[in-house]
Amino acid sequence: MTKFAGMGVSPGRIVGPVYRMPPAVVEPSANATWDRAGTTVEAEQARLKDAARAVQTELYARAEATGGDAKILLETTALMAADPVLLQSANAEIVAGVSAERAVWEAGSQVAEMLRGLGGYMAQRTQDVLDVRSRIVAELRGQPAPGVPAPGKPFILAAATLAPTDAAALDPAVVVGILTTSGGPQSHTAVMARSLGIPTVVGAEGTQALQDGVEVYLDGASGVVIVHPGDTERAAVALWARQTTSLGAFNGHGTTSDAHHVSLLANVATAAEAEHAAAANAEGIGLLRTEFCFLNRDTEPSMGEQAAAYEQIFAQFPGRPVIIRTLDASSDQPLPFLNASPEQNPALGTRGYRTGSGGVLERQLEAIAAASKETEADVQVMAPMISTAAEAAGFAQLCERAGLGSAGVMVEVPAAALSAAAIARHVDFLSIGTNDLTQYAMAADRDLGSLGALNDPWQPAVLRLVSLTVQGVRTATENDDARHAPPPISVCGEAAADPALAVVLVGLGVDSLSMSSRSLPAVSAVLKSVDLDTARELADLAVHASDPAEGRRLVRDRLPILQSLGL
Repeated sequence: MTKFAGMGVSPGRIVGPVYRMPPAVVEPSANATWDRAGTTVEAEQARLKDAARAVQTELYARAEATGGDAKILLETTALMAADPVLLQSANAEIVAGVSAERAVWEAGSQVAEMLRGLGGYMAQRTQDVLDVRSRIVAELRGQPAPGVPAPGKPFILAAATLAPTDAAALDPAVVVGILTTSGGPQSHTAVMARSLGIPTVVGAEGTQALQDGVEVYLDGASGVVIVHPGDTERAAVALWARQTTSLGAFNGHGTTSDAHHVSLLANVATAAEAEHAAAANAEGIGLLRTEFCFLNRDTEPSMGEQAAAYEQIFAQFPGRPVIIRTLDASSDQPLPFLNASPEQNPALGTRGYRTGSGGVLERQLEAIAAASKETEADVQVMAPMISTAAEAAGFAQLCERAGLGSAGVMVEVPAAALSAAAIARHVDFLSIGTNDLTQYAMAADRDLGSLGALNDPWQPAVLRLVSLTVQGVRTATENDDARHAPPPISVCGEAAADPALAVVLVGLGVDSLSMSSRSLPAVSAVLKSVDLDTARELADLAVHASDPAEGRRLVRDRLPILQSLGL
């Protein structure tokens, strides 16, 4: 029996055969040219253009067949298939006599290297560029595009990493587990796996040597992978199946064991996801991403188009909170109508609230206000990438002008956490985005497997920033006679979906947690197993731990329900 250890990022226990992603597309020969009878530069360039268009069309078709984060990731990657920089560079190689296959391969390498050097969010797109490059080469060769294997039975997918285009298209009924040798707890693979409910282990070094068809046990909570599992592992799988069935649905009211209310909300990106969240009894929407209205467009959507899209979602939650995030676009996810110019480091550049180009934000707020008037939802609006109290005040003024009654901000930049007291004087609520807060606090790209240990929301430094945010907000309102209560604080990052970390966040003083609707039952069950004083004690352990591993272990050891539920 061989055992591997990785990072569990999506809970669940499964036994099944492993099948690896097929080999990567073979690199075209460096000597490959298009010089053959009857062929011209223009014909070779047209062949490349047709292949790129075919890849883009296929990716858009896959996007239409899915939704939420998957749809957004696929649409973003589809844009890269026709990226002007990629195609212009490849066309220049063709003029020099290089074949279309070799030209796009070299151009893809150059673009990927450029993005990698820029770091931050641009570096996150590196894998997407290489994925698109391989797809175009396969199309030029008339070969099947690289992708997920199809052994004809449920299986555990093993790979070095998963491109967003592959992760987004997985069928949980077929791919019953995911195992990668790289990636971190907040990578795109981890995010997609959690949203799909697929047990997943990332960063399990050594598993690249596994042969197709070999049976393994995978525990997506502990990160353990065992080859040739025995009776003990099969019993653990059976226990998990019974416990998840007995866990039942979320009853729509999150509390600790001593009746301290913690609102459990859902993160959504489309009307379909909002419908699922409502069916899962989410107490509301804690994060409604609005990028779905803007992607894959050459022009800004009209206020009428936006209002109609938002209204569909608001209507699912009459009388309940719907917190909508304004557009979070940047030069790594360019929108033509924003005219975003290239930036050397877009992670530290013009994104989120900073964009403010040509009244796009003002028109979006007007569309939100119009949609809000047509439904009974408690619509609240928050701005991403707020760094200062002045920015918070400016956003609140824009919301007031648009006729929106509740304005909030996202705490994603460490400066916002440190300035929470000043920011809280201008807004009605704060929402902590732990994905970006961790990435910025630790200076660690969340998609780099080598930095997975740094990019962990259990990092004591990140938890201290959460604590400082809570303390700052409470301090700011203690002597403010105009406020009867401090603004509520929520967490809408991936940390909220971890049941053990959810307890810590509540212990730190967070009022509500927002997550994928699939995570609601487990988080609710674990919260109900502890009282508020215990949550505070566990939060203190995590904040003062020497590292995330110690903090996670200390907290989990005090939550026996996690083991009994297989979480």
